[in-house]
Amino acid sequence: MSERYTGIIPVRQRGVVTLPAELRKRLRLDSDGAHLEVTERDDGVIELRPTVAVPADQAWFWTDRWQQMEREADHDVDTGQVLDADDLEGLINILDTGQ
Repeated sequence: MSERYTGIIPVRQRGVVTLPAELRKRLRLDSDGAHLEVTERDDGVIELRPTVAVPADQAWFWTDRWQQMEREADHDVDTGQVLDADDLEGLINILDTGQ
C-alpha cells in the first residue's frame, strides 16, 4: 500500500477545500461526480470517505436489511445450497420434483 497522505489543507472562503492531486487520483476522486461522505465524530475529528452516490430509486438495495439478504444469498451460492437449471424445462422439472 502506498504511504497515506498527511498534511494541512487550507479551508477557503465558504468552506472550500482542495484535496491534493495525488490523493484525488489514488482515491479516484478526480472524476466528475465523485463524492465524499462526511462524518463528524464526538472527539472533533472530521472523517472524509470516498463514496458512490446512489440514485434514490436504487437506495433500497443499500439498506442494511437488503445487504444482509445479499450476504445470505452469496453464502447459499458459495456453499452449494442452490439448484441450477439450464433452461425453462429444467426449471419446471426442478420445481416439480424438488431436485
